[in-house]
Amino acid sequence: MTQPVRPDDFDAVIHERVRLAIVAALAATPEMSFSELKSALAVTDGNLSAHARALEDAGYIAATKTFRERKPHTSLRLTRAGREAFLRYLDALRRIVDQGAGLEATSKT
Repeated sequence: MTQPVRPDDFDAVIHERVRLAIVAALAATPEMSFSELKSALAVTDGNLSAHARALEDAGYIAATKTFRERKPHTSLRLTRAGREAFLRYLDALRRIVDQGAGLEATSKT
């Protein structure tokens, strides 16, 4: 039997919904521009910037700031630590699903 999921099993940095969406989007691609991510998540500049900063401060994402055609361009990517934290988060979610499925199976017997 799997261990019950405890609140501490969830990374508080990733658990916030916008940060979870950022990490999930970056897990699916090598990198995204700030504009691409903003559009994909339908959030404001300020909202994305604040949540990206929290993830960057935790070491979960890296931002690269350059210029393209004289305009600022920010690219974001998931770091190794960010990918590992996301995988741990997904594992905790899977354990919840598995426990729920186990409850459903026992209630049918």
